[in-house]
Amino acid sequence: MPKPPFKNRLNNLDPKEWLKFQKSWFIHNPPPRKKKVLRHPAKFPETLVKEFIEFFTKENQVILDPMVGTGSTNIAALRAGRHCYGIELNQTYTDIARILIQEERDLLGAEVNRLVSQIITGDANKIPRIIETHAIPAIDYVITSPPYWNILQAKGYETQAKRRASAELDATYSNNPSDLGNMQDYDQFIEQLVLIYKSLKPFLRPRAYITIIVKNIKKGGRIYPLAWDLALQLNDIYRLKDERIWCQENIRLAPYGLGNAWVSNIFHHYCLQFRNE
Repeated sequence: MPKPPFKNRLNNLDPKEWLKFQKSWFIHNPPPRKKKVLRHPAKFPETLVKEFIEFFTKENQVILDPMVGTGSTNIAALRAGRHCYGIELNQTYTDIARILIQEERDLLGAEVNRLVSQIITGDANKIPRIIETHAIPAIDYVITSPPYWNILQAKGYETQAKRRASAELDATYSNNPSDLGNMQDYDQFIEQLVLIYKSLKPFLRPRAYITIIVKNIKKGGRIYPLAWDLALQLNDIYRLKDERIWCQENIRLAPYGLGNAWVSNIFHHYCLQFRNE
């Protein structure tokens, strides 16, 4: 009896491409940033986002990023042939995102004219109102990377000293009190983040996936298990399906605690996969 044809209800990938994505860890070293997006202190790469979009959606489906920054998700969606809506609190970043999206449209040409790629200046804490006001259709996939709590305010955090000395580089996302990156209490931060993702549920299609890219963080000599806490609490709202570990190997090692105590260099993020069930 002949083998039945492969039916793919989730994406447009062939079996070989599907299997490659199923590896639980991967190395992705982001390419150099364009000058326009250097201002943003924690941009994530379009090249990485595109791989997730192509796995969790089919062409012409609708993607949302509720904390889109300078528009990485929108640009990746254009390249993948998907519609995308991005919400961002900081007006400076939304202005940059709109410029970058238009540049990407010009580069890709007429083939993306049919695609919606909208950037909305707004507060993720008010997602239901934003979705209804802008008539965003049913969402097929969410991919986003929230602030890693208020770690950007830590004086020793990576290149923060250089950023604080520059008028052209932001050391933090904003001074807005609604910005999650400005919350000082860790438990309140987790609670608010969970409420934001919970508010998306009525607008997601059944069995739609959510990818949240986060990592556990160090502060004051203590580990805060942000990825694990978020996974645990959101599992009561969505179904936690899996994780993929994003590793970077192009970051310089720093001699934290050398000769005195164990302090690791954290070069990995957790890409948490939830499904709306």
